[in-house]
Amino acid sequence: MNQRLPTSDAAGVLIRPLGPMAYADSLQAMQDFTAQRDAATPDEIWLCEHPAVFTQGQAGHGAHLLSPDDIPMVASNRGGQITYHGPGQVVAYALIDLKRAGYFVKEYVYRIEDAVLKTLAHFSVTGHRVAGAPGIYVRPDAPFDHARLPSRPQHGRQATAPDFTGLAKIAALGVKVSRHCAYHGVALNVHMDLSPFARINPCGYAGLATTDLFTIGVDVSWQQAADVLGSKLAGNLMP
Repeated sequence: MNQRLPTSDAAGVLIRPLGPMAYADSLQAMQDFTAQRDAATPDEIWLCEHPAVFTQGQAGHGAHLLSPDDIPMVASNRGGQITYHGPGQVVAYALIDLKRAGYFVKEYVYRIEDAVLKTLAHFSVTGHRVAGAPGIYVRPDAPFDHARLPSRPQHGRQATAPDFTGLAKIAALGVKVSRHCAYHGVALNVHMDLSPFARINPCGYAGLATTDLFTIGVDVSWQQAADVLGSKLAGNLMP
């Protein structure tokens, strides 16, 4: 694993700006870190950028990989279906001791999504949750519109099939928990080649549109987006 020195956020979590890194290497490093950590091990956030790769979640279906062509597919132990990682995407791995933090995996996921929403808001973009579909979405035709989605999660509302009308996915999420410790995290599309998403059913949904910050009119560097996302995650994931 890249050994660049971590920076310590005020919230007490170590942020490691690892940069370019093969997906398989990051997966092995997360597994090793989680297997070796103990009750005194500080939580960490790793910020990575992967070469082009499709990854398949533990319970994923191979039929969602439509046309791999020259892009490798790597089996992962995270939850969820298939997604794409590539240059221009910030992949943030949040390695958190949930028992010490005092919350469960559902809240861990909620806090990660909220950090993405805050990151988008930092760049004046309005992100959205969709009921029944983890991750964060935007209105590509109106990314700065604050109007609430009819398909947003609502307390007491019965679960229905996710409604992606007028939306595109900008951040995908997948997690794994071992011995009360969570890892994997979220991928935020910043400025990337989006065409490989057409070779899969993103996150298991046929025809789901994807986008990135650049496409919706926000021209920021990978590093700028990584710095903001890392800071928002650090603040959100601590008790």
